[in-house]
Amino acid sequence: MEQRWRERLAGLPDGPGVYLFKDAEGEVIYVGKAGSLRSRVRSYFQRYHRLNDPKVRSIVENLAELEYIATATEVEALVLEEDLIKSFRPRFNVRLKDDKRFPYLAITLQEPFPRLLLTRRTEGDEVRARYFGPYTNVELVRENLNALRALFPIRVCNDRILPGRPSRRRPCLDYSLKQCAAPCVGKISQEGYRRISEDLCRFLEGRRADLLREMREEMARAAAALEFERAARLRDRIKAFERLIGQRRVGLRFGAERDKDIFGLACTTGLGLCAVQLFMVRAGRVRRGERFLLEAPEGSTLGEVLAAFLKGFYAEAEEVPGEILLSERPEEEELLSRWLRGLRGGSVRLIVPRRGPRFKLLRLAMRNAELALMEERLKVGLEAGETKIKAGTEEAALEELQRYLGLPSPPRRIEGYDVSTIQGAEPVGAMIVFDSGRPRKSDYRRFRIKRAAGLDDFAMLSEILERRISDEDEQFPPPPDLVLIDGGKGQLNAARRVMLAHGWDGVPTVALAKGEEEVFTVGRAEPLPIPKDSSALYLLQRVRDEAHRFALSYHRLRRKKRTLRSELEGLQVPGLGPKRKRLLLKHFGSLAHLREASLEELLKVPGLPRSVAEGLFRALREGEGPSGSGTGTGTRRD
Repeated sequence: MEQRWRERLAGLPDGPGVYLFKDAEGEVIYVGKAGSLRSRVRSYFQRYHRLNDPKVRSIVENLAELEYIATATEVEALVLEEDLIKSFRPRFNVRLKDDKRFPYLAITLQEPFPRLLLTRRTEGDEVRARYFGPYTNVELVRENLNALRALFPIRVCNDRILPGRPSRRRPCLDYSLKQCAAPCVGKISQEGYRRISEDLCRFLEGRRADLLREMREEMARAAAALEFERAARLRDRIKAFERLIGQRRVGLRFGAERDKDIFGLACTTGLGLCAVQLFMVRAGRVRRGERFLLEAPEGSTLGEVLAAFLKGFYAEAEEVPGEILLSERPEEEELLSRWLRGLRGGSVRLIVPRRGPRFKLLRLAMRNAELALMEERLKVGLEAGETKIKAGTEEAALEELQRYLGLPSPPRRIEGYDVSTIQGAEPVGAMIVFDSGRPRKSDYRRFRIKRAAGLDDFAMLSEILERRISDEDEQFPPPPDLVLIDGGKGQLNAARRVMLAHGWDGVPTVALAKGEEEVFTVGRAEPLPIPKDSSALYLLQRVRDEAHRFALSYHRLRRKKRTLRSELEGLQVPGLGPKRKRLLLKHFGSLAHLREASLEELLKVPGLPRSVAEGLFRALREGEGPSGSGTGTGTRRD
């Protein structure tokens, strides 16, 4: 695998999403979905896949660029994959690129008595119809058509029916089967039939809760009026409605009422870098997702950055939707709104949602903007010769850091420290090491906090430093050239007290505070005047961020194991005591793995008798059972 792809893959999130492969011309050649973006994309570069799968080999040979969109669930990834394939028509998505394979449901609302059609096209003679889809499972759509028509008796015939002019002498079989209201023979008024058609549209749009509430209210009114037969019919219809809802697959819907653009903004003040994630939603589905990286002048506000981006983007955009969701209030919002209204020729709403369905959409965009920013930072940190640590790569950064800190020599070995906990639960600490400007993961250490209690970051930091300095059995290397603490002046002072007490008074120490990215040193009240774009500051940021990542990953691992222990403690299985529960915890490692284990797999656990394994297997199957990640290398310090 080429070095550039190895570094690119390292920045992919280990979660669900959709990935897009592009060729040298920038054309999307393949769209896929994954439960783990990192694992799935990495599989394309494995030797086995390249040699044994011609399709994968061809994709990799044409691959020049990779993009991805992270989602909250795999179901969202599935639906988003379909949307993007329809939009880009990638040539390697052979089974998905032909529109004939994806039917739409169409309701011909332009007709006096609309029809329900299953169609392969969305243009032509029926361009004014309402379309819903596409649907990937043709057979499931056909099966659901009968259920839909039982609830919404709409015609499927090709008759030309006009108000007051019956087209038949008697209704067809669909009327007898209660799947058509028979407007062809005047069994229903145009107004009543139009209501059925509109209710079906609302159902397909996803506004089912409103329909269900209205039917229940109508049933209550019928019962109050002593119209018991009508109330019973409505009751049966409600039950059929609820059954149909339960059978439908849930997808990633973005609201069908209005087209909208969604902009999530993420910025790193210290780097002057910003990322914007755009989702263009049309007809309720994502039609385009794109990321933009911006250089923000020092001192810019988020509102300034977003306003400047929106002006540049919509100045060249083909269309302006009626609704724009933003993660921040842009500067000169009213002036920007008037300009957008002029471009669109209609109303434009700029919305900064803080709750509800719109906020859910915005949060997804913001999450992807954050990932884009993290990925860019990782790329900048790993691509030698193309990073902000230029003019001699890491060596220049170390020499620059030496000058700013007044050190006698470049700090070859830098140790970074951070702690992590949530409300005092499972507190942990981490030590990471950079050697000559690069991570040295074999020297990483993890610490489980033993003495410090509660949310006392200072006490936790003091404990891990004391154990690092004084534990002779660990055979730590000599003191580093520089210690970096994740925090501000308070954390720096706490660390120095421990270091002075244990003979490390001569080890240079700095603290790097998040947000303003200020570097504090011993004996200086004000932060060091290090330029925001300097390679020295960026090196310190890399050390700080890596310490934070490593501590957080260990905390998540501890929390996951605690959850598993609590689930196991709730199991009442004869013969399953604390010792055997610890064996299960060690053997399976996660709730999901234990819950999915077969009886044969349980029997392979050392020291677990068959009778206990069978009892546990029954307990897991009869109840809900347990259900179920930090990563990183290094040695744990318990």
